[in-house]
Amino acid sequence: MTRSEGLVQNRRVTSREIVKSIIGRNLAPRCGFWLGNPHPDTLPRLHRYFGTETEEELRRKLGDDFRWISPSFIEGTFPNLGRVGLFDLRRAGAKASHGQAGPLADCDRPEDIEAFDWPDPVDLDFGPVVEALDEAGPYYRASGFWSPFYHDLMDLFGMEHYFVKMIAQPDVVRAATDRVCGFYFEANARFYDAAGDRVDGFFFGNDFGTQLDLMISPRLFDAFVLPWMRRFTEQAHGRGYQVILHSCGSIARVIDRLVEAGVDCLHPLQAMAVGMEAEKLGREFGGRVAFLGGIDTQRVLNTGTPAQVREEVRRVMDLLGPHLIVSPSHEALLPDVPPPNIAAMAEVVR
Repeated sequence: MTRSEGLVQNRRVTSREIVKSIIGRNLAPRCGFWLGNPHPDTLPRLHRYFGTETEEELRRKLGDDFRWISPSFIEGTFPNLGRVGLFDLRRAGAKASHGQAGPLADCDRPEDIEAFDWPDPVDLDFGPVVEALDEAGPYYRASGFWSPFYHDLMDLFGMEHYFVKMIAQPDVVRAATDRVCGFYFEANARFYDAAGDRVDGFFFGNDFGTQLDLMISPRLFDAFVLPWMRRFTEQAHGRGYQVILHSCGSIARVIDRLVEAGVDCLHPLQAMAVGMEAEKLGREFGGRVAFLGGIDTQRVLNTGTPAQVREEVRRVMDLLGPHLIVSPSHEALLPDVPPPNIAAMAEVVR
């Protein structure tokens, strides 16, 4: 009898314990499972198929081990700031895309960025998210502010201006980065004080890659992204939390850096992006970092049969397990994923 078999026989191991063991790269009785964060247009279809009425009921029916409860997305966290566009961008049609020039596009000196109306974390209210965490049940609680500073800066400058200024006006980019990241750092500090041990892992996200490669070079990544990445991971570890990083796209060239900076678990493992194949990730990073995701949403979950989905899940589990939480390679499940394929994915894990 293995140790994990003994644990299961002696008492029921909770989802919370299983996922904490997986992300901590310790012995767990099985891989974990997370449905992801279905698109609002997808949920009615899932409820009809599975005979459920609420999202929590759906997750329990599928055996979901993971609950994402972020103050960034809980109603009431930002009583004086609004939920959409924390830095007042793309609000009321003021900006339609990352590429459109933003309010910092014409800033030429670090002091110029002070003219922007920066939010103050003193205005945050953590009562609603703490209440949600208290009601989470025996499941892993991923939380903390989503902290999408890379995308916020794209909005503030405009994507082209942001990337050009990294080379032409690096002091301006650093000053703006400190402003944006400083807000999230202080917001998380206040939230961690309120949440305490209700939280298991800090889950935050920035999409650093495209389907083919990083958006910027590793050298620029080291200069403008990694310093604050390291500060966020150290802050979370200092509170006893694990760190889960979300980044879509091909990030293979900087995974080593992310692991060194303290990331415990990578999400969502975009299966069709260059260099993100399960074989490569397992070979190069297995045992050094845990994995969350990896079940392809571009060709398997959306167009495959349930039998093909089961085969793919088993293949990914063989390559990335045992430190794997099975989940779609894009967490926002779209309506093109048939519910029988979601059932098949969950069944293999259980």
